[in-house]
Amino acid sequence: MTGIRLTAPAPGWAIDADVVVVGSGVAGLTTALRCAAAGLDTVVVTKARLDDGSTRWAQGGIAAALGEGDTPEQHLADTLVAGAGLCDEEAVRTLVTEGPDAVRRLITTGAHFDTTDSGDIALTREGGHHRRRIAHAGGDATGAEISRALVEAVRAAALRIIENALVLDLLTDAEGRTAGVSLHVMGEGQHDGVGAVRAPSVVLATGGMGQVFSATTNPSVSTGDGVALALRAGAEVSDLEFVQFHPTVLFLGADSEGQQPLVSEAVRGEGAHLVDASGTRFMVGQHELAELAPRDIVAKAITRQMHEHGTEHMYLDARHFGARMWEQRFPTILAACRAHGIDPVTEPIPVAPAAHYASGGIRTDLRGRTTVPGLYACGEVACTGVHGANRLASNSLLEGLVFAERIAADIAETRPPRREPAEAPGAADAPVPLLAPEARTAIQRTMTRGAGVLRSAASLAAAAEELEALHRSAAADADDPDPKVAVPGVDTWEATNLLLVSRVLVAAAREREETRGCHWREDRPDRDDAHWRRHLVVRIAADRTPTVHRTETAAFPPVRPSD
Repeated sequence: MTGIRLTAPAPGWAIDADVVVVGSGVAGLTTALRCAAAGLDTVVVTKARLDDGSTRWAQGGIAAALGEGDTPEQHLADTLVAGAGLCDEEAVRTLVTEGPDAVRRLITTGAHFDTTDSGDIALTREGGHHRRRIAHAGGDATGAEISRALVEAVRAAALRIIENALVLDLLTDAEGRTAGVSLHVMGEGQHDGVGAVRAPSVVLATGGMGQVFSATTNPSVSTGDGVALALRAGAEVSDLEFVQFHPTVLFLGADSEGQQPLVSEAVRGEGAHLVDASGTRFMVGQHELAELAPRDIVAKAITRQMHEHGTEHMYLDARHFGARMWEQRFPTILAACRAHGIDPVTEPIPVAPAAHYASGGIRTDLRGRTTVPGLYACGEVACTGVHGANRLASNSLLEGLVFAERIAADIAETRPPRREPAEAPGAADAPVPLLAPEARTAIQRTMTRGAGVLRSAASLAAAAEELEALHRSAAADADDPDPKVAVPGVDTWEATNLLLVSRVLVAAAREREETRGCHWREDRPDRDDAHWRRHLVVRIAADRTPTVHRTETAAFPPVRPSD
């Protein structure tokens, strides 16, 4: 394994543990709780507050075969169709088979889901699902309820928690095995500045990288930190070209940037219609499920309509719900719309696609193990093979639950000994030059123009050239005797991480010369199973350039043994 390290100062303090879990969403907190229950000394590191993980933003719910007449096999079939030929069937079968019990254990942990009058879990439908199998809480506040329950359980378990801490790099021993992480704590307290958590098992559950794009449903902290760290440590990533754009995001104006309000797919699941400015539905006849087609199909249909009509958005019409249903079933969305001057009770909601979910990430096996010994990945940061080329709606929370439990079981079974980190973070070749914080906006606009919903060879080449120019500029600044970033802050690390994951995403998107799932090439509009029904795996070379290679088949390749 060859690692590349950031130009960070040496850790000024260190603590020891058996496991360090990075991230406080459903994947991270579930992993931490299960590890602690197994008797492992566990530390949770989170970039903001413990309750600020991306999970709390999830509106729709969590998918599992919990309803009468539904089965894991039916859930499997819907997931494979949505994944456009690139799901790993064994991984999906694991997800849908173990999923129902994982949801029940979440309820035991303290999560309260909405119920029917008879006391059963209330289930709804979302895009790509042929049955009602989406459990929800608080109407459209499922993520907030799951986050609340898990945060309370973690605090009750008295786990060690380090908040407001950005993980910088993986620590390894002399043989290249995981020995912990270095991190930068922002603020005051017992742990401040650059330090380290020394642990033989590291679990990355850092969420997504939606902030790569100008408009996204992701919070500002979703800057691809886990993927960037893993790449620098020598890990493989896969399927990074498959970024899901949510079809129905509240349109706030063409110049609106940053996190945008999501209008959950569950609104369409309850019968809302997508219409153009004249009120005409346009999904009927395009797919058997109409508005409930898989997300990539709906996002493409909306984009086509926008191009044909010369408009910046379409509309979601749910006026027929009436005030009472809006207030009881979708109170969060109702409040968000009204806060922006739109009343969905009396008028259609303007919507457009925006970056939402990374279907790819750090490549793992079915126990969450990456290609680096002792390093695990879980949740959106991971690529388990479950999502393929396009995630099925509401499978993400379930994936976090199921694979978190598998990771904790693997660590508890192997219980690797603590290791002494090598002197430098990572098996360092050359340090990575840091990027000035103001480059973040330039990266986002470059990615939106060149690697957004619609892509082409020309747009991707232009994006690659602009990103490479930023990379060269950072390298030149690193050699400057009077560098622009004297004392790097978190915004500097984030910009650096965004640039790395953007370069890798664009490299994979340029390589895949077809349209599949949520990867849409205007110049290659057809799906090509003969040549492209396979995964693209990327590593970072010693000179810091992405190297892309194809797997032999669509079957997800196995990951190396843990040690």
